[in-house]
Amino acid sequence: MHASVGDTIRVHGRTVGAGEQQGEIIEVRGEHGEPPYLVRFSDGHEGLLFPGPDCEVEAHAE
Repeated sequence: MHASVGDTIRVHGRTVGAGEQQGEIIEVRGEHGEPPYLVRFSDGHEGLLFPGPDCEVEAHAE
């Protein structure tokens, strides 16, 4: 998985009733766009994310 600052990351719920989380990548800490990513989620909290198979990245519009 590769991402850039400003991209959107979506984390899909893995259990029934668990909602999807969405956030903006504000820092890429891996080399060449690789994880981990510092993400600001839509509810305002920030966290370091090592995305798994339940995640997808959408490139930001330039």
